[in-house]
Amino acid sequence: MSEFVNTNLSDFKGVWVFCEQREGKLMPTDYELISEGRKLADELGVTLTGVLCGDGVEGIAGELGGYGADEVLVCESPLLKDYTTDAYAKVICDLIEERKPEVFLVGATNIGRDLAPRMAARLHTGLCADCTHLDIDVKNYVEFLRGNSTLDVDAANWDYENRDLKMTRPAFGGHLMATIICPRFRPCMATVRPGVMKKLPFDAEKAGKCRVEKVQVSLAAGDMKTRVLEVVKETRKLVDLTGADVVVSVGRGISKDVEKGIALAEELAEVLGGVVGGSRAVIDSGWMTADHQVGQTGKTVHPRIYIALGISGAIQHKAGMQESENIIAVNKNADAPIFEVADYGICDDLFKVVPEMIEAFKEMKAK
Repeated sequence: MSEFVNTNLSDFKGVWVFCEQREGKLMPTDYELISEGRKLADELGVTLTGVLCGDGVEGIAGELGGYGADEVLVCESPLLKDYTTDAYAKVICDLIEERKPEVFLVGATNIGRDLAPRMAARLHTGLCADCTHLDIDVKNYVEFLRGNSTLDVDAANWDYENRDLKMTRPAFGGHLMATIICPRFRPCMATVRPGVMKKLPFDAEKAGKCRVEKVQVSLAAGDMKTRVLEVVKETRKLVDLTGADVVVSVGRGISKDVEKGIALAEELAEVLGGVVGGSRAVIDSGWMTADHQVGQTGKTVHPRIYIALGISGAIQHKAGMQESENIIAVNKNADAPIFEVADYGICDDLFKVVPEMIEAFKEMKAK
C-alpha cells in the first residue's frame, strides 16, 4: 500500500456509501444508506457518493441517484463478480486513498460486517459497528439526545462547530446506547444496521442527474487469497421482517401455551398479510429461530402495523419497533412499558383477545 496520511482532516471531504449488489441487483440497505448519507452530506455541505463494485453492474448505478446520490463510482472487473474480502477491500481502499472521503458508510449485512473491519485496519481508522443512529450537525444530535436519553443536555458545553460523525449504537447487550466519534483519523467509518434508516421516496429526476463514473480498477488474481468456486444458496426460507408491512410479534406472555400462542400469531399475521416476529425472550427460549427477533439485538422494523402480543416492552425491544406507523399492544399488565409507545392498547389475555381480533379482521376483509 502506498503511503496514506489520514490525520490531516482538512484533506478529506465527502460522504461515501458502499452499495452492495448481489447477482447484479442492489440490496435494500443501499437505498437506506444513500438516504441517510444524503442527510449527512447536506449537513456537511459536501457531495454524496455511492461506491458500487461488481462485474457488469454499471447499468444499475443510476438508480442510486433517485434516493439522493450525487454520483456513483463503479468499479468493474471479472474478479469482482463474486464478493471476496481481499478484492473488494483492495479496490475500495485504493479509491479512498486517492480521493479521501471524510465519511464511509457500510450496511451491517453479512458482507458489510466482513468488509468494513478489513478496510478500517488497512486505512488505520476507527470503525463503529452496528449503528442505529448517525448525526454530524451537533444541534440535531442534541435534539436526538433530548428525546432518547436521560442526560441533562442543556447543562453540557457543546462544540457546535464539530464535524465528527456521531455514531450511536447499542452497548452492554443493548442495556444502554453509546455514541462513538473518531476525532483523529479519516474517514470516519460506520456499519449501519439494516432496516434502521428510513428510505427516501424515489425521485426519477434526481436519478437522471446522477453522475456515474467508471473507475479504473487495479486488481490481479495474485491480490486475492481466496477464490469463489461455487455459490450455494440456503434452502431454508428466512422471514423478511424489515420489508413487511405488517408484523405480529409475540413475547414471554405466550409461555403458558407456546404452541398455541405462536399459532395464533401466525393466523393473525396470515389474515393481515404480514409476518411473525418475536422478542429476545422468545428467541432465547428456543421458541422461534433468530431470524424472527425484533429489537436492538435483532431486526429493527418500521412496518405500517406492528402488533405486540404478550410483550412487556423492554427498552431493547422498543428500540427495534417504536418507529412503526401504528402499534397495537396486547398485554395483561396495565403497567407494561409497551403501552408507552402503543397507539392502541388492550389490557387483557392475548389468548382471549387474539381469536376475537382474527374473526373481526376476517369479517372486515369479507365485506
